Amino acid sequence: MANTKLTRSPSGSSNRRTMTWSWWIKRSKLGLGGGENSDIQYLYNQYNSADNYNSGVLFQSDDTIRFWDYGGSSNDLDLRTNRKFRDTNGFYHIVLAIDTTQATASNRIKLYVNGVQETSFSTATYPNQNHDLRMNEYQIQQIGVHGYGSTYTEYFDGLMSYVNFIDGTAYTPSAFGETDATTGEWKIKTSPS
Repeated sequence: MANTKLTRSPSGSSNRRTMTWSWWIKRSKLGLGGGENSDIQYLYNQYNSADNYNSGVLFQSDDTIRFWDYGGSSNDLDLRTNRKFRDTNGFYHIVLAIDTTQATASNRIKLYVNGVQETSFSTATYPNQNHDLRMNEYQIQQIGVHGYGSTYTEYFDGLMSYVNFIDGTAYTPSAFGETDATTGEWKIKTSPS
């Protein structure tokens, strides 16, 4: 069972409208479909108990990907894929390109898996234009774990490699990966551009 994590404390000058997250991950455990909060696997989490808001990127118990930003009484952003991600043999490359300044709602948040944009969602609540997301606010960002202090902790069960966060720019997956000319497989760029 995994029990390691990375943390980052954003500064007050962090951009809350435009950013990119990129993960190369290999799952070791699939969800058991036991409900929304059982057997979930977090890639990222940020939580503020004083203001009752949080944000996260995770595999749900049904093995779909969910990304949300919760504002104390409602989700300002909530995307849940229809597609299920159940491969435990290979790596997934997951990219979230965020730019809430875009005029078209679906262009404000783009989710890519292995270089291909996901466009089929069971839930698709996009933030308002120029919305400041909480996910790059001053609270500690946690990579590989979901935790509310010391009382509630769930670690990602798998491998993570080349985790990147870019503050202020929304990149496409080609900054972090490329298609292998021989095999046709999506592969990592060890020196992102």
